[in-house]
Amino acid sequence: MKLLRTALTRVRTAYSCSTKSILKQSHRKLFIWSCGAVSVGVAGVSIICYHSNSNTVLANSGRKLDLSKWMAEPITDKTLLEERSSEMKYKMEAMVMRIQSEVCRKLEEIDGNQKFFVDRWTRAEGGGGITCVMKDGLVFEKAGVNISVVHGNLPPPAVAQMKARGRALEGKTLPFFATGVSCVIHPRNPYVPAIHFNYRYFEVVDEKGKVHWWFGGGTDLTPNYLFEKDAVHFHKTLKDACDKHNKTFYPKFKKWCDEYFYLPHRGETRGIGGIFFDDLDNEPQSDMYEFVQTCADAVLPSYIPIVEKHKNDGYSHRERRWQLLRRGRYVEFNLIYDRGTKFGLQTPGARYESILMSLPNTANWEYRHEPAPNSTEEKMIKVLKQPRDWV
Repeated sequence: MKLLRTALTRVRTAYSCSTKSILKQSHRKLFIWSCGAVSVGVAGVSIICYHSNSNTVLANSGRKLDLSKWMAEPITDKTLLEERSSEMKYKMEAMVMRIQSEVCRKLEEIDGNQKFFVDRWTRAEGGGGITCVMKDGLVFEKAGVNISVVHGNLPPPAVAQMKARGRALEGKTLPFFATGVSCVIHPRNPYVPAIHFNYRYFEVVDEKGKVHWWFGGGTDLTPNYLFEKDAVHFHKTLKDACDKHNKTFYPKFKKWCDEYFYLPHRGETRGIGGIFFDDLDNEPQSDMYEFVQTCADAVLPSYIPIVEKHKNDGYSHRERRWQLLRRGRYVEFNLIYDRGTKFGLQTPGARYESILMSLPNTANWEYRHEPAPNSTEEKMIKVLKQPRDWV
């Protein structure tokens, strides 16, 4: 009874079972106290409150977060992230913070010369983000790893864009929450490919109070020169990640990637693809989260071995010239077709510096440039015009 009284004392307002009732304690036994429609369970290291009529959890076990490894303080208050760590938007924010840190630390280690500039920013309309940029490194000419955690009301153009994708959203200006991690890496050596990845979560509340949620994301590789073993390694790593969850995901999302990262005016894809998906909400939310997390964790294993393999390859002015021309294609896609760029620029309070972080420091365009017949450059173009299955 003494143990029970101690547990009950540490709940500030047990009768209301508010989220502030979640306090840690170290007892190893389980006690349940019930009174009317409220239950308080003391188990392990936490107190869990829920309405017994609906079993709706109001707060959870308060998972401790180690912020020392993150690039900056999170956008959401640490206490809230810990106390409500099972709610998807907070769970996803913690995940993208971790991915950002792991990628940045690994790139700094490989480059050995430059560190990331870290810019934590807030948005007047709600939320903010952390932009990490490295430039002029020995290995990476430019690398950006962003996270954003934003909320507010969707403006009409953004609502219209979502409706065009088949979202049945009722209302003109809708409350939303979005969080994600986005990365683009432009290496110095022309034989090291560029990579892009983005993993995100979205919630919108329509005028009837219904919450619409979905996940999106993907990882794709943009080489200047084709090394087939590298392409196989990259795609196999992504396929293995997809297969852990659903054997149909990789072929479906690989095809989607080839179709999405396509420049119609050039008649070619941006690179050799990877995976891409959006509007994923057709399976349990927890399953979709685990899938997205597995894909995000596969980025470094898919890419770093390729960087290590080619970062010290010798090259001449010819390869550098071709690299800058291919970067021009990258810029064309991002500014003309990329849906994420368009959505970001339409969002009130958009941070343009972060949105345009994906662009390389240098790029080039030449009038009617054509690669020489039977050259390694022409070999690359043929693959971009006719995407291949690599695994």
